[in-house]
Amino acid sequence: MVWTMALKYMGDKLSKYKTIAKVGTSKKIFKDSVFIGYASPVKSEEEAKNFIDKIKKHHSDATHNVYAYIIDNRLKYDDDGEPSGSSGKPIMNILHLANLRNIVVVVSRYFGGTKLGYGGLVKAYGDTAKEAINNSGIIEVFEKEYFKVEFHYNLLNTVKKIIGENGEVIDKNYSDTVIYTVAVEKGTAERVIKKLTDFTKGSVKIKHTKLNLKNYME
Repeated sequence: MVWTMALKYMGDKLSKYKTIAKVGTSKKIFKDSVFIGYASPVKSEEEAKNFIDKIKKHHSDATHNVYAYIIDNRLKYDDDGEPSGSSGKPIMNILHLANLRNIVVVVSRYFGGTKLGYGGLVKAYGDTAKEAINNSGIIEVFEKEYFKVEFHYNLLNTVKKIIGENGEVIDKNYSDTVIYTVAVEKGTAERVIKKLTDFTKGSVKIKHTKLNLKNYME
C-alpha cells in the first residue's frame, strides 16, 4: 500500500534541518530472509523516484522493494505487497525519529521461506533502514549568509579564531591588507560582526554580500 502525506511547518523551519551526506547501504538477515537497505540524500521527488526505480531494477528479483521518503514537507511510503503498515511505515518512523528531511530509503527483501510475522517485519525493515542511514552520515543543513571582513595582518590570529568558532572562511585575499569572505549560519552575521568589531577594537572593515547558496555543516 502506498501512502502520501504533506507535513505542515510553522514559519521557515526548513531553513535548517538534518539529512544524510551520501548514499549508505546495509545488509541484514532475519530468519533466512535477506534485507538490503539503501539510503540516499535527494533534493526533489523526481530524484527520489529515480533512485527508487534504480534500486528496484537492480533488485528486480527481490520479493519486495519497500521504500519511504521525505522531501521538504512531503512524505510517501510503500509497503510493496507486505502487510499494511509492516514495512514502509517503520522506515518512515525511523526518518521521523531522526528528524531527517530530503532523504529516500529503499529496503529490498529476499524471502527465505520463513514468515516473520507483523512484529518481525517491523523490526527487520526498521533495523535495516536505520543501519543504512547511520552508514550515510547524518549532517545538519542550514542556509548561510555572507560578509567580507578586511583587516591588517597583525589581527590575523584574532580574526581567524573568531571566524573559526562561528563560521568559515570561503575566500581569502592577501595584499596590503587581508580580506576574508565569511559564511555563517543565517541570522548570526550581526552577532559575529559585533564580536569581530569588539575584539579588534573597531579595526576591521565589514562589507555585506549576498550569495544565494545553501551549505552543509556536520
